[in-house]
Amino acid sequence: MAENSSLGPQDGAVHTLDHVDQYLMVGQESDASDIHLGVNTPPVWRRYGSLEPIWLQADKLTAADTRRLAYGFLTEPQQKVLEEHGDIDFAYSNPNGRYRASVVRHRLGIDLVFRIINSKVRTMDELALPESLKQLTKYHNGLILVTGAVGSGKSTTLAAMVDFINENRHDHIITLEDPIEYVINSKNCHVTQREVHTHTRSFGAALRGALREDPDVIMVGEMRDLETIQLAITASETGHLVLATLHTGNASRTLDRVLDVFPVDQREQIRIMVSESLRGVVSQQLVPRKDGRGRVLALEILTNVPAVASTIREAKTFMLPGIIQTNRKAGMRLMDDALTELYDSGLISGDEAYARAEQKSLMRQHIAQNPQA
Repeated sequence: MAENSSLGPQDGAVHTLDHVDQYLMVGQESDASDIHLGVNTPPVWRRYGSLEPIWLQADKLTAADTRRLAYGFLTEPQQKVLEEHGDIDFAYSNPNGRYRASVVRHRLGIDLVFRIINSKVRTMDELALPESLKQLTKYHNGLILVTGAVGSGKSTTLAAMVDFINENRHDHIITLEDPIEYVINSKNCHVTQREVHTHTRSFGAALRGALREDPDVIMVGEMRDLETIQLAITASETGHLVLATLHTGNASRTLDRVLDVFPVDQREQIRIMVSESLRGVVSQQLVPRKDGRGRVLALEILTNVPAVASTIREAKTFMLPGIIQTNRKAGMRLMDDALTELYDSGLISGDEAYARAEQKSLMRQHIAQNPQA
């Protein structure tokens, strides 16, 4: 807990702070990923994946408190959007950093949620991303998908991959985000960052416009709908490297999600297009460390070898786990294998490995045969 924060009393009740920036500073000082300021609850943070009160003795925030906090940092145009639509999502900056802000009206009043964004783009080496991911960035066309649940570090991985391209190629990179999280400054590439709802009305509109801006690499923050997915696949087929995210848990479910969004009469054609344009799927989880000192990254990696392309064309994505397992030498890895490695290394507990495993019976057997000290 942040009981020793300089922004709160050392003992007794912690009273409501004057501005959201003070809560955000507390979160940054203590390595939290999210700050929640909600009606009838004390201030809460998500730290190492768990949601818990920032201070045990904090006052509960009232509807008046959260309204004051919201209107204390929203601009007048943002206040108008909140009043007209009932919610607003945007990137917020202060002298201490950048945040993804979400402010919503609900039955009890106004709630505020902030995702704390690391202001420094971490390199692929700093994130300990495998060499196979660096190889994916060397393609000059095709589709790379980074997937996982909300808060699994997809944006961090994508930013690292884009910045690796930025350092090692001489191209035009366009990022389309909602909102812009990491600020990526041009190095050897020219980088253009556009924010949905600020610089363009939708991902689809931005992607359509991007194709007329002479891009080499396009990063799509999220493929949310049929139009965006269709345009991304088309762009990947027409000489562009497209990196995008989806909220799916593994490679086979990712491809099912991409293909199933299309009308039935188009799926055969789309399967052929995806089988030819796909470069790789990276699925990830952030797992709490056994020692309580943060979280560790678990990765499932699929690269498009001929067997994968054939499986996609024939609509047999259920066979992908077996293909991944037999192609480890090509840099592929199943999520269960990643979890097993983290467990065997003593980085995560058996409970976490079991809870996140796809093949739970096999994971239970492995844990029973290899108990941790």
